Amino acid sequence: MYRTAIEKLYKWKESRRRKPLIIEGARQVGKTWLMKEFGTRAYSDTVYINFDSNSRMAELFASGLDPDRLIMGLELYAGRKIHADSTLIIFDEVQEVPRALSSLKYFYENAPQYHVICAGSLLGIALHEGTSFPVGKVDFLSLYPLSFKEFLMATVGERFAQLLDSRDYPMITSFKQTYIEALRQYCFVGGMPEAVESFAQERDFHEVRAIQKRILAAYEQDFSKHAPNGIVPRIRMVWNSIPSQLAKENRKFLYGLVREGGRAREYEAAIMWLCDCGLVHKVSRVNGPGIPLKAYEDLKAFKLFLVDVGLLGCMAGLGPGVLLDGNALFTEFKGALAEQYVCQQLKALGDLGIYYYTNDRGSCEVDFMIDTGERAVPVEVKAEVNLKAKSLKVFHEKFAPGMSIRTSLADYKEEEWLINLPLYAVEAIRELP
Repeated sequence: MYRTAIEKLYKWKESRRRKPLIIEGARQVGKTWLMKEFGTRAYSDTVYINFDSNSRMAELFASGLDPDRLIMGLELYAGRKIHADSTLIIFDEVQEVPRALSSLKYFYENAPQYHVICAGSLLGIALHEGTSFPVGKVDFLSLYPLSFKEFLMATVGERFAQLLDSRDYPMITSFKQTYIEALRQYCFVGGMPEAVESFAQERDFHEVRAIQKRILAAYEQDFSKHAPNGIVPRIRMVWNSIPSQLAKENRKFLYGLVREGGRAREYEAAIMWLCDCGLVHKVSRVNGPGIPLKAYEDLKAFKLFLVDVGLLGCMAGLGPGVLLDGNALFTEFKGALAEQYVCQQLKALGDLGIYYYTNDRGSCEVDFMIDTGERAVPVEVKAEVNLKAKSLKVFHEKFAPGMSIRTSLADYKEEEWLINLPLYAVEAIRELP
């Protein structure tokens, strides 16, 4: 299995300004595998420390944070020498020992020659709860489930992913049935590494669904084990409401769908907890297309998407038979899977501000607004090959953005003000003219 994030790790290794690196991401998106794989590929040796229930490491970091002393303790624990230039030091489940997070400051300031990478399933929660380490002393990398391109590489072959990268749309179109079939599979399997690996080897949708159910059960256990007791029931209620929230024609999050009469103040902490875990993506509304889009953000209106399209289908109870009925994968569930899929691909690209637009009357809605740092790009998501994009046209006539994107199952096509981008090539958004 190949993860494009490993290229970012190589750049981190070679950077003159390298700092200790923290990898953020939801449970089971492949953080541990990525760190170990990088260590195997790029270093002569790897020292892997898992802090979960590790009393010896807790005692080591509790008694002092001097890097030379810590390196000695890690060498004694690992049973071998740590070489600054050729050994990768991995701290896993690092949130279990907050002092280990604090030590990153001292590695950066006093021992920058060492290569240190950290990760943890609930690290986002630990950071937002004020665990002590100074901003500016560490680098961050966000890891998400496998993108569609990574899924292609694991299941269909690297050549098809390379063809998408080439942007040779006449040739891509000639193989579109292969891409559409893979897209159907991806929207069922999703991008969780265990599910993708199982599907690549066995092609068994029922086994994939069993894996997804186990992952969802592990998330539910995390709610009880790690969240403050007072908000656990509300976390469950928000989490379980997401499929019905996305099934609506207007996918704006409604507290009344969580519980009749529900109010924002009751569920804000629960939503923040799920966001900090990386389990949901919060996409806020903007009321204009100016740069930066964050300046036009409406904090009271937002959509919630899950971390993974396959897990969304599992929660919604979509069976494998949906895959066999033409393009029904996208007509089922009222297009929610298509929008979830696009959100997930945009997140995997990184460094993009992702929002959506509605006018004040609610008569014009654009599914996504992307802030590239240089311009705001409206993106309309159409299931199947339905190319009617009334809201996008209204938006264009009012604001005249330089480029508008409609993504669907139709072939690539450039029009006067609009580019139709196939759903299976949505990663190309970053590089469009």
